[in-house]
Amino acid sequence: MLMQKSLLYKLLKLRNRACGLVAGALLCVPGYIMAEIEYSSIAENAVIMYDAPSLRADKLYVASLYLPVEVVVNVDGWAKVRDSSGSLAWVEKKALSQQRYVVVTVPLADIHQSADMNSTLVFQAEENIVMEWLDSDAKGWVKVRHSDGQTGYVKVNQVWGS
Repeated sequence: MLMQKSLLYKLLKLRNRACGLVAGALLCVPGYIMAEIEYSSIAENAVIMYDAPSLRADKLYVASLYLPVEVVVNVDGWAKVRDSSGSLAWVEKKALSQQRYVVVTVPLADIHQSADMNSTLVFQAEENIVMEWLDSDAKGWVKVRHSDGQTGYVKVNQVWGS
């Protein structure tokens, strides 16, 4: 009987140690998985996007004012960014703004008065229209402002950059 208790004690101790290791490892994982995506926007009109972090690198395309981008890598004076199409490019950090914008990714996005499908439809925005990101306080919705001043809520799956 004493031998069984001793064996049981050892097994429980091993199980607790294993659970502690697994729990500790899992505590490290969410910080990596849930790392917040850093969005910025283009702060100037006609910003050149490069294939490497250098003014001597090949020019890929020209980005317009307010284009939302996801910052993927930061290096001295440069940021590697991704746009809504998934394209990667390098841009000078001085051409970026912390002001956030979103771009419509569906043919026609519905912008509602509140974060509710049954609320009043304020306006609709066509694909590729850029709107100022105001807040993401309602799950599944983004509060936006159109360049003409109208504000409302759009479903998060209708825009990119939120």
